[in-house]
Amino acid sequence: MNIEQARFNMIEQQIRPWDVLDDGVLQLLAAVKREDFVPDAYRALAFVDTEVPLPERECMLAPKVEARLLQELKVARHEKVLEIGTGSGFMAALLAHRAQQVHTLECKPALAELARHNLKRAAVFNVQVHEADGAQGLPGEAPFNAILLSGSVAEVPAALLQQLKQGGRLAAIVGFEPVMRAVLITRTGEATFEHKVLFDTVGPRLHGFAEPSRFKF
Repeated sequence: MNIEQARFNMIEQQIRPWDVLDDGVLQLLAAVKREDFVPDAYRALAFVDTEVPLPERECMLAPKVEARLLQELKVARHEKVLEIGTGSGFMAALLAHRAQQVHTLECKPALAELARHNLKRAAVFNVQVHEADGAQGLPGEAPFNAILLSGSVAEVPAALLQQLKQGGRLAAIVGFEPVMRAVLITRTGEATFEHKVLFDTVGPRLHGFAEPSRFKF
């Protein structure tokens, strides 16, 4: 497999057509080696339009979903970011190239260790991997300029929204199969938030988040 051609095809045939047009994001996806964050057994899937299996029955989001969420968060170089659902560490690496500091939460120790290894190998040093459930966020490091949930939840916990700075943004995939939506929530005041629906998709569930009933009587 020609790695660089496959990377180019991923960007031009999957990511750009999904309205990812930010040159900075596209250049970053060309520079950060996604294949180094994919388990060896699935290396051939590194650039395919699919979720890639990880240990502990987890998976990486599809490349176009990762790229679109990254673009919508609009992370700036001076900002502090929280990610929930570290997985292999790839999204944390992307965020790290755009932010000043990234904290990422992973509830499965084997994945946390894998992410640390991958990030160190990729020479990404402004990411701190925490072994913790994500639903309560990381109040000791709050507030954050941006929060990314790298997976889906039934609803975004209020505890996470309260850890945003004013003007801060949170991106997540919210809902139930077969219909979920990626949303961007911006904190506009002490107790006010603006919600924007970005696109329809389906994402793997994050662990440790409440699952309220889908039925109301």
